[in-house]
Amino acid sequence: MQYIAIALAPGIAISLFIFYKDVYNREPRFNLIISFLLGCIAIIPAIIFEQAFQYTIDGTITGVAIFSYAVVAFSEEFSKFLGLRLYSYNRKSFDEPLDGIVYSVMVGMGFATLENLMYVLKFAEVGRGMEVGISRMFLSVPAHGTFAVVMGYFVGKAKFNSGKSLMLMITGILGAVFFHGTFDFFLFINKYSFAGKELSEALLAGGAIASFIVSLILSRKLIREHRKLSQQMFDPAKKDHNA
Repeated sequence: MQYIAIALAPGIAISLFIFYKDVYNREPRFNLIISFLLGCIAIIPAIIFEQAFQYTIDGTITGVAIFSYAVVAFSEEFSKFLGLRLYSYNRKSFDEPLDGIVYSVMVGMGFATLENLMYVLKFAEVGRGMEVGISRMFLSVPAHGTFAVVMGYFVGKAKFNSGKSLMLMITGILGAVFFHGTFDFFLFINKYSFAGKELSEALLAGGAIASFIVSLILSRKLIREHRKLSQQMFDPAKKDHNA
């Protein structure tokens, strides 16, 4: 039970955090729950795609890069995007750019929470469930949250800019893939690449942490930007002041 709790906690905490950030025009809880569940379902096509292209890891840095960016990051972020685009994007309640971030994070946390549960229970079998759960609580799950913010920022802009909607959505996907792939590259290279064995494990871990910090800083900036716009649109006091 403790393993399940530690696996579920970070995703739920981040979901609640983003929910309470949306203070001026909150989304219906039902829509948010469905978005979260769609994120859970999105893990299925991602796993199938990753297993099909597992062979791209050939013991070289290039192979790890291809697997990190083109296989893992692309399959996972595109699977999340489908849930965001096919359901959340079409809701009536999606009526401001910030909603792109809110719904994207919900989908992303659904994906990350189920993935986290799978990892923790797998390592629990060899007595490392708590160790893995704690490390992923502070790194992998929040990282998924930052990837979701990047994607959601551009999807939110796309919703209200029909002339550039396709380009904005592609930018959102590619942005999430870039940060996700960079994060995974530094984690995978030590595990899969013979060349990576010559590098310091601390250096490789530092690369993953650095990419996470950059995406975290960017995410905070993007949330603030859309949140400010939300306040201008829906905060009565702000409207009265502007009038």
